[in-house]
Amino acid sequence: MSHFIQLHLLTSYPPANLNRDDLGRPKTALMGGAKRLRVSSQSLKRTWRTSDLFEEALAGHVGTRTKRLGKEAYGQLVEKGVKTKTAAASAKKIAGVFGKLRKAGKDEAHEFEIEQLVHVGPEEREAVSQLIATLVAEGREPEGDELELLRHRPAAADVALFGRMLAAVPKYNVDAACQVSHAITVHAAEVEDDYFAAVDDLNMGDEDRGAAYIDEAGFGAGLFYTYVCIDCQQLVENLNNNQELADKAIAALVEAAVKTSPKGKQNSFGSRARASYVLAEKGGQQPRSLSIAYLRPVNGQDQSLDAIQRLEAQAQAFDNAYGAGADSRFIVSAEPAYSATQLTGNARQGSLEELLAFLRDQ
Repeated sequence: MSHFIQLHLLTSYPPANLNRDDLGRPKTALMGGAKRLRVSSQSLKRTWRTSDLFEEALAGHVGTRTKRLGKEAYGQLVEKGVKTKTAAASAKKIAGVFGKLRKAGKDEAHEFEIEQLVHVGPEEREAVSQLIATLVAEGREPEGDELELLRHRPAAADVALFGRMLAAVPKYNVDAACQVSHAITVHAAEVEDDYFAAVDDLNMGDEDRGAAYIDEAGFGAGLFYTYVCIDCQQLVENLNNNQELADKAIAALVEAAVKTSPKGKQNSFGSRARASYVLAEKGGQQPRSLSIAYLRPVNGQDQSLDAIQRLEAQAQAFDNAYGAGADSRFIVSAEPAYSATQLTGNARQGSLEELLAFLRDQ
C-alpha cells in the first residue's frame, strides 16, 4: 500500500465570495509580494464532508460536529416523559463525557452545551440513544460506568480523515490522516465591490423612484491551487484497519474535492465549479506542496494552461533535485488546450473514474 496520496488541484471560480472574513469580504493572503484570494482549509473540508457526494458514498460512516449533544439528550428525555429536573441532570452528565460544559448563566439557549465543538462518531451517538432508552425505562440518572461506555474511538470516515480533539479525554483523540492547504489564486487578485440595489415591487414610482435597499458586497474571481495529502496508513489505522472503508473514504473525498464548491454566497453568484486539472501522486516519499510554482504570479491570458505547465515543471524540478517525488502519478485534465504532461516517468492520464481506480490500486 502506498503510504501517501497527494492531490494538486486547479479550480477556476468566476466572481464569487466563497469564504468570508470578519468583514464579510473574500479572504486574502499575501504571497510572492502579491495579494491573492484565499479559501480556508476549514471551509474546504466542511464543503467536502457535508456534500451529498460524501454523505451518500459513506452513509452510516459519517460523524456529527456539534456542541449540542446535551441539548439533544435533554430534548429526547423530556419528550419521553422524564421529569425536567432529572432530564436536565442526565443531559449535563451525558454532555460532560465529551467536554467541559459551557456556563449558560441566565441564557437558557446555551444550557447543556459543550464549550468546544466535538466531532462525534455514529457509534457514540447510538450509545447515547441506547443510554437514554435505559434511563427512560428505569426512571433514573446515568451512572459512572454507563457514562464511560459512551466514548468510543469512532470509525467515522470524516473523523478518520480530519481528526478530532477531546480535551477532556485525550486518549480518544484521533490524529488527522488528511492535510488540506488553504486554496490560493495562482495569480494576483483584488477584492472588488459589487454595488447593488433592491426594488420594492409595490412602489409604482408615483412619489419615490428610489431603491428600497442599497448595499455593497465584496467579491473576487480567480484560478485557485489546492493541495491535499492523505496518509493512507494513518487512515486505515483510524478506521480500525478497515481497508474497504478507507478506500471508500479516499474515493469520496477526491470526488467531492474536484466536484463541489464552498457554499458562500452561492445564491448571489452561482459560482459552482469543478477542478480543471488534477495531479494525483502515490508513494512513500516525503510529501510536499507544489505551491512554490506560483510564488511568481501567473500572468497573461492563458493562465489555466500556464498554471498547469508551472505545476508540472515544479514537480519535475523537485524530482530532478531530490529524486522521484512519487512512485506513480495520474492526471485528469478538463483544460481543452492541454495535450500531454511534461512529467517524465510513470504518469498516466485519463478520466475521474480512471483516477479513482488508480487510487484504489494500492
